[in-house]
Amino acid sequence: MTSHLTVVPDRDPHLDEWETWQYARSLSDRTVTDRSATIVRISREVGTKAVDLNSQQIAKWLARPGWSASTRATYHAHLKSWFVWLILMEYRESNPMTKVGAPRRPRGEPKPVANEHMPVLVQTRMHRKTRVMVHLAALAGLRVHEIARVRGEDVDIIARTITVVGKGEVTAVLPLHPDLVELAKTMPRRGWWFPSRGGRLPHMAPKSVTNTLCGLMIRAEIPGSGHRLRHWFATMLVRAGVDLRTVQELMRHASLQTTQIYTLVADIQKVTAVELLRFPSAEVDRPPTEIAAIAS
Repeated sequence: MTSHLTVVPDRDPHLDEWETWQYARSLSDRTVTDRSATIVRISREVGTKAVDLNSQQIAKWLARPGWSASTRATYHAHLKSWFVWLILMEYRESNPMTKVGAPRRPRGEPKPVANEHMPVLVQTRMHRKTRVMVHLAALAGLRVHEIARVRGEDVDIIARTITVVGKGEVTAVLPLHPDLVELAKTMPRRGWWFPSRGGRLPHMAPKSVTNTLCGLMIRAEIPGSGHRLRHWFATMLVRAGVDLRTVQELMRHASLQTTQIYTLVADIQKVTAVELLRFPSAEVDRPPTEIAAIAS
């Protein structure tokens, strides 16, 4: 009887070298890990060594249904980086990604947690550490991987600041909301606020933070996620009249266009803006000489 089992290739030995090369360029652990995970996944699911993947295999894998356009774009970027490096190191002569082409990136839309849902969320019973996570996302605008890495040494209760290591290992000092200052007093002054429970990392994995926040929202019967709390942070700053440049600094975005994705203009602001419009009076449209004649 003929076997139809797919032969799963071993982990490509080039991956270890690629990871070392990326760390040498000071790329973050998160970036390196996510990129490698994509390469391992496509290799196993297609059944071909990662170094030998061709454009048809890649296009078919990226075209699978069920993935969002942003997910597809992320995987495409990981694969592109992989093959650029392979060619640079002379492990391949051609780049299959040139034939695949870049997927269309959808215009980002703000998706904050609904304002009327926030009181319900914060009043839901939860562990103290979960409450701290909610406040770090909603009142400091932290990403889940930044929440996972918070240490007691990062928080200055007297100065009311928190030092955050964000994307690209860029460090920023952010102001602490008064509610966060009070919560910080209940957390360790040294060491990880959310230590690992035997995982690969010394601190809680970002995915675990995501799962914790999503689980809370499910119990509260509120649609959303940890990242949507960050959207709420930016949107409420704009509604409060904070200028976009300041919001950009608090969100730690390199581009102001990225900040605009996270901000949602309230309907009342749109209504108020439209109501400011006035048709010019008849006198304004008349020539100055005619207006002078009427006045005399």
